[in-house]
Amino acid sequence: MNPLLIIRSAQELITSRTQTRSGFIEAALAKNKKGRPYIEQARTLRAYALAAENPQALLGIDAIRPALLTASGLSDKAFKYFTEADKTEAIRALIKNFLEPAGDEFAEELTYRFLLIKGDSLGGSMRNYVGELAQMKLVRKLLSLLAIREIPYYVLSKQQKKNNGWTSGSYEADFTAASEIAAIQWSHDGKNRLLFFNTKIPLVNNNVDICLFDGDCLSFDFGRIVNHPQKALMFGELKGGIDPAGADEHWKTGNSALARIRSAFRPTPVCTSFIAAAIEAKMATEIWDQLSDSTLSFAANLTDDGQLTSYCAWTLSL
Repeated sequence: MNPLLIIRSAQELITSRTQTRSGFIEAALAKNKKGRPYIEQARTLRAYALAAENPQALLGIDAIRPALLTASGLSDKAFKYFTEADKTEAIRALIKNFLEPAGDEFAEELTYRFLLIKGDSLGGSMRNYVGELAQMKLVRKLLSLLAIREIPYYVLSKQQKKNNGWTSGSYEADFTAASEIAAIQWSHDGKNRLLFFNTKIPLVNNNVDICLFDGDCLSFDFGRIVNHPQKALMFGELKGGIDPAGADEHWKTGNSALARIRSAFRPTPVCTSFIAAAIEAKMATEIWDQLSDSTLSFAANLTDDGQLTSYCAWTLSL
Protein backbone atom coordinates (compact mmCIF):
# COMPACT_ATOMS: atom_id res chain seq x y z
CA MET A 1 0.00 0.00 0.00
CA ASN A 2 1.28 3.47 -0.89
CA PRO A 3 3.09 5.15 2.05
CA LEU A 4 1.51 8.52 1.13
CA LEU A 5 -1.93 7.07 1.83
CA ILE A 6 -2.93 8.47 5.23
CA ILE A 7 -6.06 6.36 5.70
CA ARG A 8 -5.54 3.18 7.70
CA SER A 9 -8.96 1.55 7.43
CA ALA A 10 -12.14 1.50 5.35
CA GLN A 11 -13.90 3.40 8.13
CA GLU A 12 -11.72 6.46 7.52
CA LEU A 13 -12.98 6.69 3.94
CA ILE A 14 -16.63 7.01 4.94
CA THR A 15 -18.21 10.46 4.63
CA SER A 16 -19.42 11.58 8.06
CA ARG A 17 -22.86 13.06 8.73
CA THR A 18 -21.20 16.40 9.41
CA GLN A 19 -19.41 16.32 6.06
CA THR A 20 -22.62 15.31 4.29
CA ARG A 21 -24.56 18.12 5.94
CA SER A 22 -21.88 20.66 5.02
CA GLY A 23 -21.93 19.39 1.44
CA PHE A 24 -25.70 19.77 1.16
CA ILE A 25 -25.51 23.31 2.57
CA GLU A 26 -22.76 24.21 0.10
CA ALA A 27 -24.84 22.83 -2.78
CA ALA A 28 -27.95 24.71 -1.60
CA LEU A 29 -26.07 28.00 -1.40
CA ALA A 30 -24.65 27.43 -4.87
CA LYS A 31 -28.09 26.60 -6.25
CA ASN A 32 -29.58 29.76 -4.75
CA LYS A 33 -26.76 31.83 -6.20
CA LYS A 34 -27.10 30.29 -9.66
CA GLY A 35 -30.88 30.74 -9.49
CA ARG A 36 -30.76 34.51 -8.99
CA PRO A 37 -30.64 35.40 -12.71
CA TYR A 38 -33.76 33.29 -13.35
CA ILE A 39 -35.62 34.94 -10.48
CA GLU A 40 -34.79 38.39 -11.80
CA GLN A 41 -35.97 37.34 -15.28
CA ALA A 42 -39.21 36.09 -13.75
CA ARG A 43 -39.79 39.42 -12.01
CA THR A 44 -39.24 41.26 -15.28
CA LEU A 45 -41.62 38.91 -17.09
CA ARG A 46 -44.26 39.45 -14.40
CA ALA A 47 -43.93 43.23 -14.74
CA TYR A 48 -44.61 42.98 -18.49
CA ALA A 49 -47.51 40.58 -17.92
CA LEU A 50 -49.15 42.85 -15.35
CA ALA A 51 -49.14 45.64 -17.93
CA ALA A 52 -51.08 43.46 -20.39
CA GLU A 53 -54.88 43.79 -20.40
CA ASN A 54 -55.39 40.06 -20.89
CA PRO A 55 -53.43 36.89 -21.78
CA GLN A 56 -53.98 37.35 -25.52
CA ALA A 57 -52.28 40.74 -25.34
CA LEU A 58 -49.04 38.98 -24.39
CA LEU A 59 -48.66 37.87 -28.01
CA GLY A 60 -48.10 41.48 -28.99
CA ILE A 61 -45.18 42.03 -26.62
CA ASP A 62 -42.10 41.07 -28.63
CA ALA A 63 -39.75 41.70 -25.70
CA ILE A 64 -41.06 38.70 -23.77
CA ARG A 65 -41.55 36.29 -26.67
CA PRO A 66 -38.52 34.13 -25.68
CA ALA A 67 -39.76 34.00 -22.08
CA LEU A 68 -43.26 33.00 -23.24
CA LEU A 69 -41.72 30.17 -25.25
CA THR A 70 -39.83 29.03 -22.16
CA ALA A 71 -43.03 29.11 -20.09
CA SER A 72 -44.74 27.04 -22.79
CA GLY A 73 -42.31 24.23 -22.00
CA LEU A 74 -40.05 24.47 -25.04
CA SER A 75 -36.35 24.06 -24.38
CA ASP A 76 -33.63 26.09 -26.07
CA LYS A 77 -32.62 22.94 -27.97
CA ALA A 78 -36.15 22.56 -29.32
CA PHE A 79 -36.26 26.09 -30.73
CA LYS A 80 -34.13 25.26 -33.76
CA TYR A 81 -36.72 22.74 -34.96
CA PHE A 82 -39.58 25.27 -34.84
CA THR A 83 -40.60 27.91 -37.35
CA GLU A 84 -41.85 31.27 -36.08
CA ALA A 85 -45.38 30.07 -36.80
CA ASP A 86 -44.76 26.94 -34.71
CA LYS A 87 -43.47 29.07 -31.85
CA THR A 88 -46.52 31.32 -32.00
CA GLU A 89 -48.75 28.25 -31.88
CA ALA A 90 -46.91 27.02 -28.77
CA ILE A 91 -47.52 30.38 -27.07
CA ARG A 92 -51.20 30.29 -28.07
CA ALA A 93 -51.47 26.83 -26.48
CA LEU A 94 -49.91 28.19 -23.28
CA ILE A 95 -52.41 31.05 -23.20
CA LYS A 96 -55.44 28.86 -23.95
CA ASN A 97 -54.64 25.95 -21.63
CA PHE A 98 -53.06 27.71 -18.66
CA LEU A 99 -53.16 31.50 -18.66
CA GLU A 100 -56.78 32.15 -19.62
CA PRO A 101 -58.13 29.61 -17.09
CA ALA A 102 -56.15 31.49 -14.41
CA GLY A 103 -58.33 34.56 -14.97
CA ASP A 104 -57.02 37.73 -13.34
CA GLU A 105 -54.09 35.75 -11.93
CA PHE A 106 -52.65 35.01 -15.39
CA ALA A 107 -49.49 37.06 -14.69
CA GLU A 108 -48.73 34.92 -11.63
CA GLU A 109 -49.50 31.72 -13.54
CA LEU A 110 -47.12 32.79 -16.31
CA THR A 111 -44.40 33.61 -13.78
CA TYR A 112 -44.78 30.26 -12.02
CA ARG A 113 -44.60 28.33 -15.29
CA PHE A 114 -41.52 30.24 -16.39
CA LEU A 115 -39.80 29.45 -13.09
CA LEU A 116 -40.89 25.81 -13.28
CA ILE A 117 -39.16 25.31 -16.62
CA LYS A 118 -36.12 27.33 -15.57
CA GLY A 119 -35.94 25.21 -12.41
CA ASP A 120 -35.54 22.08 -14.54
CA SER A 121 -32.79 23.83 -16.48
CA LEU A 122 -31.11 24.85 -13.23
CA GLY A 123 -31.22 21.25 -12.01
CA GLY A 124 -29.32 20.12 -15.09
CA SER A 125 -26.74 22.88 -14.80
CA MET A 126 -26.29 22.08 -11.09
CA ARG A 127 -25.38 18.48 -11.92
CA ASN A 128 -22.64 19.83 -14.16
CA TYR A 129 -21.66 22.36 -11.52
CA VAL A 130 -21.15 19.62 -8.91
CA GLY A 131 -18.54 18.03 -11.15
CA GLU A 132 -16.92 21.40 -11.85
CA LEU A 133 -16.79 22.19 -8.13
CA ALA A 134 -15.11 18.86 -7.35
CA GLN A 135 -12.50 19.49 -10.04
CA MET A 136 -11.97 23.03 -8.75
CA LYS A 137 -11.29 21.73 -5.22
CA LEU A 138 -8.76 19.27 -6.58
CA VAL A 139 -7.05 21.90 -8.74
CA ARG A 140 -6.82 24.39 -5.87
CA LYS A 141 -5.29 21.82 -3.54
CA LEU A 142 -2.74 20.79 -6.16
CA LEU A 143 -1.86 24.44 -6.85
CA SER A 144 -1.35 25.06 -3.14
CA LEU A 145 1.09 22.16 -2.95
CA LEU A 146 3.00 23.40 -5.98
CA ALA A 147 3.18 26.88 -4.42
CA ILE A 148 4.29 25.62 -0.99
CA ARG A 149 6.99 23.47 -2.56
CA GLU A 150 7.96 26.33 -4.88
CA ILE A 151 7.62 24.13 -7.94
CA PRO A 152 7.22 26.25 -11.10
CA TYR A 153 4.21 25.33 -13.20
CA TYR A 154 2.16 26.34 -16.22
CA VAL A 155 -1.60 26.40 -16.70
CA LEU A 156 -3.80 26.01 -19.76
CA SER A 157 -7.17 27.70 -19.50
CA LYS A 158 -10.29 26.23 -21.07
CA GLN A 159 -10.47 29.24 -23.39
CA GLN A 160 -6.89 28.73 -24.60
CA LYS A 161 -7.05 24.95 -24.93
CA LYS A 162 -7.64 25.06 -28.68
CA ASN A 163 -4.63 27.36 -29.08
CA ASN A 164 -2.39 25.36 -26.74
CA GLY A 165 -1.87 28.73 -25.03
CA TRP A 166 -0.02 27.88 -21.83
CA THR A 167 0.83 30.62 -19.32
CA SER A 168 3.31 30.70 -16.47
CA GLY A 169 1.64 29.89 -13.16
CA SER A 170 0.71 32.60 -10.67
CA TYR A 171 -0.72 30.97 -7.56
CA GLU A 172 -3.14 33.63 -6.31
CA ALA A 173 -4.52 34.38 -9.77
CA ASP A 174 -4.78 30.69 -10.67
CA PHE A 175 -6.45 29.87 -7.35
CA THR A 176 -9.16 32.43 -8.12
CA ALA A 177 -9.58 31.16 -11.70
CA ALA A 178 -9.32 27.46 -10.79
CA SER A 179 -12.65 26.64 -12.43
CA GLU A 180 -11.24 27.84 -15.78
CA ILE A 181 -8.12 25.66 -15.71
CA ALA A 182 -8.09 22.80 -18.21
CA ALA A 183 -4.57 21.50 -17.58
CA ILE A 184 -1.50 21.99 -15.38
CA GLN A 185 2.12 21.25 -16.28
CA TRP A 186 5.06 21.10 -13.89
CA SER A 187 8.64 19.88 -13.87
CA HIS A 188 10.35 18.55 -10.74
CA ASP A 189 13.17 16.15 -9.94
CA GLY A 190 13.90 15.78 -13.65
CA LYS A 191 10.31 14.76 -14.46
CA ASN A 192 7.82 16.57 -16.69
CA ARG A 193 4.18 16.07 -15.80
CA LEU A 194 0.88 17.03 -17.44
CA LEU A 195 -2.41 16.87 -15.53
CA PHE A 196 -5.67 17.43 -17.38
CA PHE A 197 -9.32 16.62 -16.91
CA ASN A 198 -12.43 15.12 -18.45
CA THR A 199 -10.72 13.99 -21.63
CA LYS A 200 -11.55 11.20 -24.06
CA ILE A 201 -8.84 8.54 -23.98
CA PRO A 202 -8.70 6.60 -27.28
CA LEU A 203 -7.69 3.25 -25.78
CA VAL A 204 -10.83 3.13 -23.62
CA ASN A 205 -12.99 5.26 -25.96
CA ASN A 206 -14.45 7.13 -22.98
CA ASN A 207 -13.91 10.36 -21.10
CA VAL A 208 -11.73 10.05 -18.01
CA ASP A 209 -12.02 12.57 -15.17
CA ILE A 210 -8.36 12.82 -14.16
CA CYS A 211 -5.44 12.18 -16.54
CA LEU A 212 -1.73 12.39 -15.69
CA PHE A 213 0.83 12.04 -18.49
CA ASP A 214 4.58 12.33 -18.85
CA GLY A 215 5.23 15.47 -20.89
CA ASP A 216 5.78 19.21 -21.12
CA CYS A 217 3.61 21.99 -22.54
CA LEU A 218 4.81 21.38 -26.09
CA SER A 219 4.17 17.64 -25.97
CA PHE A 220 0.59 18.28 -24.81
CA ASP A 221 0.11 19.13 -28.50
CA PHE A 222 -3.42 20.51 -28.31
CA GLY A 223 -4.47 17.44 -26.32
CA ARG A 224 -3.12 14.97 -28.84
CA ILE A 225 -0.81 13.51 -26.20
CA VAL A 226 -3.66 11.08 -25.46
CA ASN A 227 -2.67 9.30 -28.67
CA HIS A 228 0.57 8.24 -26.97
CA PRO A 229 -0.54 5.69 -24.36
CA GLN A 230 3.05 4.95 -23.39
CA LYS A 231 3.16 8.42 -21.81
CA ALA A 232 0.15 7.79 -19.55
CA LEU A 233 0.94 7.56 -15.84
CA MET A 234 -2.34 7.74 -13.94
CA PHE A 235 -6.07 7.91 -14.51
CA GLY A 236 -8.65 8.74 -11.88
CA GLU A 237 -12.39 8.93 -11.34
CA LEU A 238 -13.70 12.03 -9.55
CA LYS A 239 -17.22 12.04 -8.08
CA GLY A 240 -18.37 15.31 -6.53
CA GLY A 241 -21.98 14.46 -5.62
CA ILE A 242 -22.62 14.58 -1.86
CA ASP A 243 -25.96 12.72 -1.74
CA PRO A 244 -25.44 9.36 0.05
CA ALA A 245 -28.27 7.87 -2.02
CA GLY A 246 -26.15 8.10 -5.17
CA ALA A 247 -22.83 7.09 -3.63
CA ASP A 248 -22.94 3.37 -4.46
CA GLU A 249 -23.95 4.07 -8.05
CA HIS A 250 -21.06 6.51 -8.42
CA TRP A 251 -18.68 3.85 -7.15
CA LYS A 252 -20.11 1.21 -9.49
CA THR A 253 -19.71 3.41 -12.56
CA GLY A 254 -16.31 4.69 -11.44
CA ASN A 255 -15.04 1.22 -10.58
CA SER A 256 -16.18 -0.14 -13.95
CA ALA A 257 -14.44 2.73 -15.74
CA LEU A 258 -11.20 2.11 -13.84
CA ALA A 259 -11.39 -1.62 -14.59
CA ARG A 260 -11.69 -0.84 -18.32
CA ILE A 261 -8.69 1.46 -18.07
CA ARG A 262 -6.56 -1.19 -16.36
CA SER A 263 -7.55 -3.72 -19.00
CA ALA A 264 -6.86 -1.38 -21.92
CA PHE A 265 -3.48 -0.31 -20.52
CA ARG A 266 -2.32 -3.79 -19.52
CA PRO A 267 0.65 -3.69 -21.98
CA THR A 268 1.82 -0.42 -20.35
CA PRO A 269 0.35 -0.43 -16.80
CA VAL A 270 -0.87 2.82 -15.28
CA CYS A 271 -1.91 3.87 -11.79
CA THR A 272 -5.63 4.26 -11.09
CA SER A 273 -7.34 6.32 -8.41
CA PHE A 274 -10.78 7.10 -7.03
CA ILE A 275 -11.81 10.24 -5.18
CA ALA A 276 -15.37 11.03 -4.13
CA ALA A 277 -17.38 13.29 -1.83
CA ALA A 278 -19.99 10.69 -0.87
CA ILE A 279 -18.52 7.40 0.34
CA GLU A 280 -20.75 4.95 2.19
CA ALA A 281 -19.75 1.96 4.35
CA LYS A 282 -20.17 -0.82 1.77
CA MET A 283 -18.26 0.93 -0.98
CA ALA A 284 -15.60 2.06 1.50
CA THR A 285 -14.90 -1.61 2.25
CA GLU A 286 -14.65 -2.42 -1.46
CA ILE A 287 -12.33 0.54 -2.06
CA TRP A 288 -10.16 -0.48 0.90
CA ASP A 289 -9.94 -4.04 -0.39
CA GLN A 290 -8.76 -2.78 -3.77
CA LEU A 291 -6.18 -0.54 -2.10
CA SER A 292 -4.97 -3.46 0.00
CA ASP A 293 -4.35 -5.74 -2.98
CA SER A 294 -3.03 -2.84 -5.13
CA THR A 295 -5.84 -3.10 -7.68
CA LEU A 296 -6.48 0.57 -6.92
CA SER A 297 -3.39 2.75 -6.52
CA PHE A 298 -4.89 5.54 -4.41
CA ALA A 299 -8.21 6.78 -3.03
CA ALA A 300 -9.46 9.72 -1.01
CA ASN A 301 -12.60 11.32 0.37
CA LEU A 302 -13.01 14.71 -1.28
CA THR A 303 -14.58 16.20 1.86
CA ASP A 304 -11.55 15.35 4.02
CA ASP A 305 -8.83 17.97 3.61
CA GLY A 306 -6.09 15.65 4.86
CA GLN A 307 -7.03 12.95 2.38
CA LEU A 308 -7.31 15.46 -0.46
CA THR A 309 -3.86 16.81 0.41
CA SER A 310 -2.37 13.31 0.46
CA TYR A 311 -4.00 12.54 -2.90
CA CYS A 312 -2.43 15.61 -4.50
CA ALA A 313 0.94 14.89 -2.85
CA TRP A 314 0.80 11.39 -4.32
CA THR A 315 -0.05 12.84 -7.75
CA LEU A 316 3.01 15.10 -7.55
CA SER A 317 5.17 12.12 -6.60
CA LEU A 318 4.33 10.10 -9.72
